[in-house]
Amino acid sequence: MILRSAPERERALLVGLDLKGRAGGRASASGHADYSAEESLQELATLAESAGAAVFDRVLQTRERPEAATLIGSGKVEEIGQRARAGNADLVIFDHDLTPTQQRNLERALDCKVLDRTALILDIFARRARTREGQLQVELAQLNYLLPRLAGRGIEMSRLGGGIGTRGPGETQLETDRRRIAGRIRKVQKDLDSVRSGRAVQRKQRQAVPLATAAMAGYTNAGKSTLFNRITGAGVAADARMFATLDPTVRSIALPSRRRILMSDTVGFIRNLPVDLVKAFRATLEEVTEASLILHVIDVSSPHAEHQIAQVLKVLAEIGAGATPQLLVLNKVDLTPEAQAGPEAIRSRMMAGVESKPETHAVAVSAKTGQGIGRLLAAMDEILPLDPVTRVTFRIPAGDGAAINLVHELGRVREMRYEGEDCVLDAEVPQSLRTRLSGFVS
Repeated sequence: MILRSAPERERALLVGLDLKGRAGGRASASGHADYSAEESLQELATLAESAGAAVFDRVLQTRERPEAATLIGSGKVEEIGQRARAGNADLVIFDHDLTPTQQRNLERALDCKVLDRTALILDIFARRARTREGQLQVELAQLNYLLPRLAGRGIEMSRLGGGIGTRGPGETQLETDRRRIAGRIRKVQKDLDSVRSGRAVQRKQRQAVPLATAAMAGYTNAGKSTLFNRITGAGVAADARMFATLDPTVRSIALPSRRRILMSDTVGFIRNLPVDLVKAFRATLEEVTEASLILHVIDVSSPHAEHQIAQVLKVLAEIGAGATPQLLVLNKVDLTPEAQAGPEAIRSRMMAGVESKPETHAVAVSAKTGQGIGRLLAAMDEILPLDPVTRVTFRIPAGDGAAINLVHELGRVREMRYEGEDCVLDAEVPQSLRTRLSGFVS
């Protein structure tokens, strides 16, 4: 029997940039200095480890402004090169988006693979995507990221083109690669549109029997999937890695009032989520925009919980879900001594620094232990819109026993009579049943 050792993890050196003159720290996408450069570098380390890298060193450069050619300056590049060679680095990861020119110059100077924050997140997404939709979404984002970075990648990119009929007179390999990638982007977009059409049909079918919907949203690694599994019994992958869930999962659950609703678990958010990824995952995020209630899951044990709340609210507003009712789910209360203060006290503290405060309720839970799950379901039952009962007259063909039985089973029939080949029912029924049998409304 031959024992195979696990593949060696790539050794990574991380590089951060602290731009002074911006409130003394690193400015976020919204313009506020929420994370310090050191804290942002720590988050990058977590991302790198989630991608399978082994971080052996970190370098933080302080500058007034980015350097156009290398971002961090030639002197610091030389220092990083020495550290990379001493540590046998396989790659250098920058906690900052690099221009194509900067990335090309850095790879030549460091003589190893160079990635920026966006490329790292794209790599994680590519590893995690399981469904056809998720894989297409990731590929589209990768192609859009790659297209402006083709120059100088000759040998690596030559796999995409070549052969009879692929080049016109005088056309260079770079032009061929660009043309082929642009063609692939169009093909992926067409396939995604087809997937989205299918998802729209599925959503329309669900809405034909309208159940209230609740979607989980939150910062990555806040415990959404663990909570989703706790409530629904689904087998969604849940671990400590960032972006463990990419593909949306929808399950039906019963609330304390015995109403049934649909719950969906979606991809987690993060600071400076690449624009291409937000666009590519539009279909996934539609589960959030179509929801009647958003369960905003927060890791209360995180020292950056307030900033993470602000980032999630920002993304929700960007995708058109800012006005949707929210329920703050204060997760991991078993890991914080503040749990005794009560959910409203925790909510008030965490929302204190948030500029745009939506009307929210708060429930403290522990997805791991099950603490507070009953209170969470009761709060959802109270907040979600009810299925109002209305009085309506149905005219159903006498031979359609299934529809007539539904009215008797789910409504209160006040009068029933037969007129010719039709059964006429005067009944009080839930709005969901009225919508389902709208074709028979007299």
